[in-house]
Amino acid sequence: MNKIITIGREFGSGGRELGRKIAEKLGWEFYDKEIITEIAKRTEFSEHYIHEVLENNPHELFPITVGHTFTFVDTYALQRKQVVFSEQENTIKQMAENSNCVIVGRCSDYILRESSPVKVFVYSDMQSKVNRCREREEVDHLSDKKLIKTIKKIDKNRARYYEFYTGHRWGDKLNYDLMVNTSKGDLDAIAESICKLLK
Repeated sequence: MNKIITIGREFGSGGRELGRKIAEKLGWEFYDKEIITEIAKRTEFSEHYIHEVLENNPHELFPITVGHTFTFVDTYALQRKQVVFSEQENTIKQMAENSNCVIVGRCSDYILRESSPVKVFVYSDMQSKVNRCREREEVDHLSDKKLIKTIKKIDKNRARYYEFYTGHRWGDKLNYDLMVNTSKGDLDAIAESICKLLK
């Protein structure tokens, strides 16, 4: 069985970059946006559409009954989205079967639970997130207040997505093997420490 590390992460925490550094140091495959590219190859959908489906609130995928009120869900749109989620699961499982790897996000820790991955969650304080976003994202047009609002919204969506599909709480230490605070740490040093820990 291949060795697998899954990375859950708060937006702006540096989780994606940390995952890439770990993969490079271990000589393993690294999968993040590559998952969306692979889903696009397997379906008729564009990468943009797939990204939108996977990043938006999943609750709209299923009808909700409240008293006598029914929420209408377009059947065709529902089927398209279900195809995306099904292909995401198939893609992640196949990638994990092919080689040792580090996989970022997309409920990979849950999807691969039977493969016993090392489950890592990366977080940091808000100021560190803002600083990292300023360094790596095109957010110069946003004030700190708006940037913080954007970060919180993205994390809220990630939490709802994760909790909807796994039934577990996103970021809860009980769901992970290792919690990593990147607020004041150097990502290279953290990656090195994690690699030593896993050897």
